[in-house]
Amino acid sequence: MKAKVLPLLVLAALSSATFAATPPGTLVIAQSLDDIVSLDPAEANELSSIQTVPSLYQRLVQADRDNPAKVIPVLAESWQDDAAAKTLKIKLRPQATFSSGNPLTADDVIFSYTRAVKMNKSPAFILNVLGWQPDNVEQQLKKIDDHTVQLSWTADVSPSVALNILSTPIASIVDSKAVQPHVKDADFGNAWLKMHSAGSGAFKMRVYQPHQAIVLDANPTSPGGKPLLNNIIIKNVPDPSARRLLIQQGDADVARELGPDQTAALKDRPGVKVLEIPSAEQNYLVFNTANSANPLLKNPAFWQAARYLVDYQGITKDLLKGQYFVHQSFLPVGLPGALQETPFSFDPAKAKAILEKAGITHARLTLDVENKPPFITIAQSLQASFAQGGVQLDLLPAAGSQVYARVRAKQHQAAIRLWIPDYFDAHSNASAFAYNDGKGSTVAGLNGWQIPELNKQTLAAVAEADPTKRSAMYTAMQQELQRSSPYVFIDQAKTQVVLRDNVKGYQQGLNADMVYYDRVSK
Repeated sequence: MKAKVLPLLVLAALSSATFAATPPGTLVIAQSLDDIVSLDPAEANELSSIQTVPSLYQRLVQADRDNPAKVIPVLAESWQDDAAAKTLKIKLRPQATFSSGNPLTADDVIFSYTRAVKMNKSPAFILNVLGWQPDNVEQQLKKIDDHTVQLSWTADVSPSVALNILSTPIASIVDSKAVQPHVKDADFGNAWLKMHSAGSGAFKMRVYQPHQAIVLDANPTSPGGKPLLNNIIIKNVPDPSARRLLIQQGDADVARELGPDQTAALKDRPGVKVLEIPSAEQNYLVFNTANSANPLLKNPAFWQAARYLVDYQGITKDLLKGQYFVHQSFLPVGLPGALQETPFSFDPAKAKAILEKAGITHARLTLDVENKPPFITIAQSLQASFAQGGVQLDLLPAAGSQVYARVRAKQHQAAIRLWIPDYFDAHSNASAFAYNDGKGSTVAGLNGWQIPELNKQTLAAVAEADPTKRSAMYTAMQQELQRSSPYVFIDQAKTQVVLRDNVKGYQQGLNADMVYYDRVSK
């Protein structure tokens, strides 16, 4: 009975204005959860959900947490690849079970990949890179026996790229026997998995209350081993100053997404420590070229002028206080082939000249932005700096889930967006920013950018086997997008996470899904 009552008591306590000291064996995390749309791994594509899903689910293979360029087996025991045949024959880990106690089988792998592709939610474009589509994915997945599965693909990609793609959160393996009773109206259990879990990760879902909290319990049967903690409580605390107070007083063990002022104020405080972690997270400004209400958005001259209306140094150094650094290409520093030149600087006079030459006058547009740092901070800076170039930005601040919804519905004119690679390969970003397959799921597609020549270059780069040639191709593509594209890449993050000094074993990597709680103790 106690196990059933505990989450209600915990949530009641967390809902009040006063937090109690964190109990032993339980990690309390204060962060914003307002961006979450779903915790179904086939749909999760927001920062908070991508950070949570890996605690609940595992993949056949994943990036090594200590060396992300290396792919290691997790639910797979071993594999054999055939580049010519475009196949991977994967032997599953023996005796691996889900948190339900159900054994892992080839049927679970096939079910997981099939539902992810057929549901065609926001992150499905990652698996589409393999050529997997709703009408052909079942033909690409073959059960050899209960613990062996053969995966085939039609796209011109190497087995190493295929493995990188299979290391992403959307490739998480779900417990088909646990999910199938909850399938309604052919939704593959999506409605149920939005708020429940059916995985083999170090933790399992106790309860999720949107915009309030996520409570996770240890999964003692996880194939990766039992975690050191008994519970994790991720509390939605939208206000960064409130998160700072909670970590400072010891009412939270971890605080994420603090503003630069809050983090700076904690650096010399006793009882806490500030971790600075390299991150592939990038912030960029994007114009929706398909928004017919404002023809300005598809004008390359306006894109060019906009590059000189961003106060890059003011944003990164003065406003964000070193939590970010200027970075102006679509591959983040840390990924092979990243272009690190920064050719643009704040120059409103130059922007005005570009606009005048193009005959652009009385420029005005709306800007969708999440109403939280760093997005609202960047947006307010842009509003002021664009005004110096004669361009009026009308801000439309909203919760993260609302901004995601508007962008996915292509209702925005411009937006401040965040991007983190889905896997440790240059194609992860190139396929988002420099590829539009007409289905609208990539960044280019969501913003209506028609780029047939760049599509060809993107496909050629992912098919190139020579690493040196491949890197050069991505360099050329980054230079082209700097020259002319509806994106203005602004900065790259240095993730800062604040911990109580009794928290040990916390680890986080370059990508959003590389948040590890299984080795944490206190």
